[in-house]
Amino acid sequence: MANKEYFVTRLSFREDRQLIRDVTVYEYNGKSLDNGATQNRQWMVNKVTAGYQISIMTPNPEEQGNWKRHNPFTYEGGYFKWEFKLPLNDTKRKTFVSYYHHDNQGDRTIFENIFGDLIVSKSVEYGDIDSDNSDEYIKQLIQKEYLADTTVLVVLIGPKTKCRKHVDWEISGALNRKVGDNYAGLLGIKLPGHPDFGTGKHNYDLLPARLSDNLKTGYAIIRDWTDDRVKLQSYIEEAFQKRSSMADKRANSRIQMDKDTCE
Repeated sequence: MANKEYFVTRLSFREDRQLIRDVTVYEYNGKSLDNGATQNRQWMVNKVTAGYQISIMTPNPEEQGNWKRHNPFTYEGGYFKWEFKLPLNDTKRKTFVSYYHHDNQGDRTIFENIFGDLIVSKSVEYGDIDSDNSDEYIKQLIQKEYLADTTVLVVLIGPKTKCRKHVDWEISGALNRKVGDNYAGLLGIKLPGHPDFGTGKHNYDLLPARLSDNLKTGYAIIRDWTDDRVKLQSYIEEAFQKRSSMADKRANSRIQMDKDTCE
């Protein structure tokens, strides 16, 4: 037992919000982590009363698959206590990340490192698909099942993202009802290098035009970059809900870009 330890990455509450309902937990045997499982509150009670330690674990943004250990849960008077908020142990949304590969590959990698366990990633890896024709590009995205069932499209927005034709094509494809059983929700995340980052304002001319169209109608949401897993999960869920609640506000009539407009 001395070498066995448990780590929680997500949790959910019962309806009264007072007690944990279940958790996503990983077992550590002193050498490696298992693949994780969902366990209920009674499982936690049984483990701590048997002398096992259950700690919080968060991803290391600098290295995929590497985790950070945090303080253990305490259990007193029939209640668990822990040091900070964890994401919900809830449905993982099928998420496609659109970005400018040349400038923002590092940002996308950090995004995946921090949030990868909260989503089902549908994103294209660099070099997977290569086409200069928008129809052919989107067709490949559908056929290879990148966009076929994507429910949320996240756009990582740097200074030059607005110029990139492939970003425009990916947004357009995600907003096409022929792709999957519904449109994808749209979430734009302004990266720290973007001129509007931290200002609380959205200059439409500094965003991808198709994303701006949908921000104006209320279909898309734009937020600043965060490494807060709870906030990001809530942003994705908000975008997911808008794909249904704001479906009539979807804007996708703009002619697709035929070239990049900046280097």
